[in-house]
Amino acid sequence: MTISFWRYSHLVLAISSSLFLLIASITGVILAFEPIIEKAQPYQPSGASELTIAELLSNIDGKYEEVLSISSDKNGFITASVIGKNGSENFYIDPFTGEKIGELKEKAAIFNFATSLHRSLFLGTIGRFFIGLASFLLFLMATSGVALILRRQGGIKQFFNKLVKTSFLHDYHTILGRLALIPLIVISLSGTYLSLLRFSIIPEENISHAVDYDAIEASPKISTADFKVFNQNTLENFRSIEFPFSDDVEDYFLLKLKKKEVIVNQFTGEALSEQPYPFVALFSELAMMLHTGQGTILWSVVLGLASLTLPFFIYSGFAITLKRRAAKIKNPYPKDQCKYVILVGSEGGTTRKYAKLLHDQLLAAKQTSYLTDMNKLSHFKKMEHLVVITATYGQGEAPSNADKFKKLFIKDFRPKNDFTFSVVGFGSLAYPEFCKFAFDTDDLLRKHPLSTQLLEVHTVNNQSFEAFSEWVNPWAEKVGLTIELPKPDNLIARKKTQKFTVVNRAISSNVEDNTALIELKQEGNKKFESGDLLAIYPENSTRERLYSLGKSKDGNLLLSVKKHELGLCSTLLHELKIGDSLEGFLLENKAFHFPKKAKRTIMISNGTGIAPFLGMINRNGRAHEIHLYWGGRTGNSFDIYKETIEGALADNQLTTFKPAYSRCCDKIYVQSLIEKDAPFITETLKENGTIMICGSITMQKGVTQVLDQICQKHNNQSLSFYQNRKQIKLDCY
Repeated sequence: MTISFWRYSHLVLAISSSLFLLIASITGVILAFEPIIEKAQPYQPSGASELTIAELLSNIDGKYEEVLSISSDKNGFITASVIGKNGSENFYIDPFTGEKIGELKEKAAIFNFATSLHRSLFLGTIGRFFIGLASFLLFLMATSGVALILRRQGGIKQFFNKLVKTSFLHDYHTILGRLALIPLIVISLSGTYLSLLRFSIIPEENISHAVDYDAIEASPKISTADFKVFNQNTLENFRSIEFPFSDDVEDYFLLKLKKKEVIVNQFTGEALSEQPYPFVALFSELAMMLHTGQGTILWSVVLGLASLTLPFFIYSGFAITLKRRAAKIKNPYPKDQCKYVILVGSEGGTTRKYAKLLHDQLLAAKQTSYLTDMNKLSHFKKMEHLVVITATYGQGEAPSNADKFKKLFIKDFRPKNDFTFSVVGFGSLAYPEFCKFAFDTDDLLRKHPLSTQLLEVHTVNNQSFEAFSEWVNPWAEKVGLTIELPKPDNLIARKKTQKFTVVNRAISSNVEDNTALIELKQEGNKKFESGDLLAIYPENSTRERLYSLGKSKDGNLLLSVKKHELGLCSTLLHELKIGDSLEGFLLENKAFHFPKKAKRTIMISNGTGIAPFLGMINRNGRAHEIHLYWGGRTGNSFDIYKETIEGALADNQLTTFKPAYSRCCDKIYVQSLIEKDAPFITETLKENGTIMICGSITMQKGVTQVLDQICQKHNNQSLSFYQNRKQIKLDCY
């Protein structure tokens, strides 16, 4: 089923039941305190559950004029109904002494009020019906919520994986949903069951004893302390016992245990009838305990906390929906009259806001622009320029408003004119399939005979406005426009940063390289791996600059940074001295972590792209087979990495190192080395080895082109085949 089905189901269920669930949740929180308060009373002496029923009866014998019954409540407290000096009384007793230890307390008024409101809304039968229906709808909402989380996380195995943050309401709607899932399912199903029981849809079964009263014997008479059934059962298995009304042989003890009832001859102790409780009765008791928390403090606390999440779910759910619908599309021109067409794929609404920014600026520039969802792909008769701005959902899947795009494109898209296209992908580097749907869309568009790619796929990490602007400017220049996007204040805010201190640094002896190797120690203990990213904010900017990092032997961050003439962050990093500090934050980049299962890994990089590989090699304690190909300008470019590489080769942490220098010696690029070692590359991929590539986009294009040729020539497979098998890992910039 599609994400749209589950999302709209989730929404419709919430709308139809929110009022009843809000009332039930608030009263549920109040009622969760009742069993906690009751259980905390001092009416259960230690070890009482180990007493036998015979011992209990002996302890109470002679203490009162007449004992009518003794019971154990949900908390294990023993109560007695007796006739004494003050007439008929009911109170708590000490099972060891039979003495009175407390009065039975009436239910507090607030709990009476909350119970009536919780069960029937003070509307009697009709109120019980609506509350029962709301319980069932809550179960359906939990089910649809699970489907949505599975889609977002990419499957059952990733269900409880760390969540990639998007917005507070959206994130905690998911986080609390996962934590409260089991309690909410238990609450909803038990509530539904109790409602069905109340309306006799599930019939109750009563126990019926068959006793031959004429055959009851009064001898041999023995003491109740010697009754077998009383000695075989402890108070842990005890519900209640009703005493005989008289000394007539037909009167008996009615003993109720956890799973059965026993009629006991009051003279001989013989079990006259023994009947187990029907399954419905036992299950109803379990449902009541699970729904109310009676007799257990821990489960009552869980129920209270789960009930407390429902008002948040209702508020955050509606807020997310309103936000998703907030970016309304206004198209002043018909679709078949527009030169520019913008297709948007958005899951939470943020990507749509960026698409709308571009659309509004095109309209302001007196251009005919049409903005619509990817699922509404049409022919667009006068389209000259197509822009696709899309997020990626879950593990590389299409957002809900773009899941039909591929089918529509293949079957129905028949434009009459040539057109250019450009794809912008929104996503988070914390997901392994970063912007995968954008790349898939770009591949699809490139195959159309009338299309011309205007710009390479541009990716935007964590909704960065500046990253989006970096694409808009060259795109506008290509189509002959000048566009300056106004930055909305509420589009994105800076993330919380932490402090990093320089503990070591080295500068390349090659002046042209202008490269530094910097080691940073973090303030705090946030876990990271080689291949993760360090994000740094330039001054007066909300767009972070990302640097691939390695992990040193001391557990510090290793960065290799090339200084750019107008680069704010690269200049800042180059000017840092040992002891200086800067602010930034760590981003997990699982897609570029070292493969633990592959026996052989080939690493390909140029320039500063070597940094994460230095960290991976440093921590290769298993002598995993690693082969490093690296491209630089001259032999001097290698100086700042030489000590680490030579040490790794000596310690067998690195198997081979092959450099390529583009400005000296043979003047070759790293892809030339790859082409030369084609048989070795082929063998590695066949044996499930991994190839990791880190460096410039230019290097990536050259290397992947050569790899694709090698794969097709020697393995009869395209490079994408190995990418889909996670044997090719890319982190280029």
